[in-house]
Amino acid sequence: MRTTVDIPDSLYRALKKKAAHEGYSLKELVLRGVELQLRANQNNRGARRAPVIDSRKPGRLDLDNAKIYEIISFP
Repeated sequence: MRTTVDIPDSLYRALKKKAAHEGYSLKELVLRGVELQLRANQNNRGARRAPVIDSRKPGRLDLDNAKIYEIISFP
């Protein structure tokens, strides 16, 4: 099936460069990425992921229960 996807110029250039570097066509690289994404979604069904919390100081995060309840909504 043929489809059209709008890709920003900078991303397109990066994809094309990566495809050439790895010896794939742009089409092959995009299809590999789509297949990997679909497989990852199938493998992760029902899997819970830990929330990502941004830190101003990577590698260090000072949290207490009050801060956790501010960041994450609990039922």
